[in-house]
Amino acid sequence: MRRLFPVTDRTDDREWSLAELAAAYAYPEPRPGEPVAWVRANMVSTLDGAAQHDGRSQPISNATDMRIFGTLRALADVVVVGAETVRQEGYRPARARAEFAGLRKAAGQGPAPAIAVVTASLDLDFSLPLFTSPLVPTLILTGAAAAPDRIVAAEKAGARVVVAGDGVGVEPARAVRALAELGYTRLLTEGGPRLLGQLVAAGVLDELCLTVSPMLTAGDAQRIAGGPSVAVPQRFALASLLEEAGFLFSRYRRS
Repeated sequence: MRRLFPVTDRTDDREWSLAELAAAYAYPEPRPGEPVAWVRANMVSTLDGAAQHDGRSQPISNATDMRIFGTLRALADVVVVGAETVRQEGYRPARARAEFAGLRKAAGQGPAPAIAVVTASLDLDFSLPLFTSPLVPTLILTGAAAAPDRIVAAEKAGARVVVAGDGVGVEPARAVRALAELGYTRLLTEGGPRLLGQLVAAGVLDELCLTVSPMLTAGDAQRIAGGPSVAVPQRFALASLLEEAGFLFSRYRRS
C-alpha cells in the first residue's frame, strides 16, 4: 500500500503519476520576511544508516526513488553537488523532460536545471558531457583562492565560475546567496554526505527529502551527512511520507 502523509484514503496500488509527485514535492511559496532561496536536499539511506554501497547510492535505491529523484530535479532551478559525488556517480547534465515542460514554463524556469559543482580544488574532468554539452552552462562554486589555472580550464570548457568564499573553499551561506542573485532560488542538493554536512552545519538547509531503504549493508559506508557535528541538534518537522514495498519516502522541513 502507498500512503501519503497526512494519510489519504487511496487503497489502490497504481504507480504515483509524475503530476502527483510534483504536487506532493512542490517548493513552498515564499512568504514576506522569509529567505528568497529554498534549499532542499535529496538523499537515500539504508536501515543501518549507510548512504552508499561500494561508493554509490544506486545499489540502495529503487525505481520509485529514481522517479522522485527525477521529479525533484524537474522542480529545481539548480542542482548543487559536491565534486567527489560528481566523480563517483558519473554526473551528467540535467536533461529536459517533456512531462515537466509546462510546469517549468509556468514557473518561469528554463528547460532543465543547471548543475552547480562545489569544489575547492577544481579537480574535475572538464572533457565530460557535464561541462561540454549541458542545456544550461554548468556552474563551478569555489573560493577566491582557487588555482587560477584550474579556473581558466573550467571557463575554457564552458563552465561559469562563481566565487563563494574568501579562501580556497566554499562558504555554504555565501553560495546560497550567490545562486539566488543569479536567479536560482529553488535549490536542490544531492550530496554527497560531506556537502550535506556543510549545509547542515551552516544552518542553510530548509528541507530534507530522505528515502529510507529497507536494506542492511553493515560496513563503514558514510551516513547521509558528514563532517563536524552541530552544537545543538536541529529539529525538522515531517511534511509528507510515501511508502512503497518497504521503502519510505519522507520529506522534512525546518520547524
